[in-house]
Amino acid sequence: MNIIFTRPLIDSEDLMMNFFKSGHKVIHMPTLIIASANMEPINTKDYDALIFTSANAVRFLKIKNDDKNTKCFCVGNLTERSLRLKGFNNTFAASGTVNALKNIIINSEKNIKNLAYLCGDVISYELDKELLQEGFKIKKIINYTSTKILDLSKESIDIIKRYPANIALIYSKRSAESFDEMVRKYSFSELMTHCTVMCISKKIKEFLKSKGWNKVELFNPGEELNKIDQIKNG
Repeated sequence: MNIIFTRPLIDSEDLMMNFFKSGHKVIHMPTLIIASANMEPINTKDYDALIFTSANAVRFLKIKNDDKNTKCFCVGNLTERSLRLKGFNNTFAASGTVNALKNIIINSEKNIKNLAYLCGDVISYELDKELLQEGFKIKKIINYTSTKILDLSKESIDIIKRYPANIALIYSKRSAESFDEMVRKYSFSELMTHCTVMCISKKIKEFLKSKGWNKVELFNPGEELNKIDQIKNG
């Protein structure tokens, strides 16, 4: 199958290699530029817990102290794995949605009240406001930015035309917006008539459906190979 990967190369390289080894054609079509927001280093001891809704927030995390025992709530397994690779060991992962993450935090120990929420400059779910309503004290810290990519190289255009996509993997609403805009800009719509767009939330699925994408499937990050095998064999 011909599969489009939309995340930056640093986030996609290992997964792309796994798909390549499995016999798939991998096509890299990044939709966002992710960059540091130059956050001030934080002291983890100032908070009862840290919240991460993206592995990007983990990548650009800066801390003053070397204490990595602070409780960390993660949106999913990949974000948790990124934290563990940084040496954090007191981590808890939700099932891949921000709503599930919110419920884990709300149902955590009673002494967890003072939170730091590490996130990007554009978010689709105001987790901080919802937790404030639940009685938590929370500091929102923007530590990375995302900028849409709306231009493709001639080489990328030629590859996409030569290998019409069967699958496109989308990991955020902003990425979905950029992907849809590029498809329209470069007149790829007809090429992608039979493309299944895989995304990680109902909100993204609703957006894609509103833009005319008929074949949209949900998946959890880390389960891409299994999900695509199901689509291929189903």
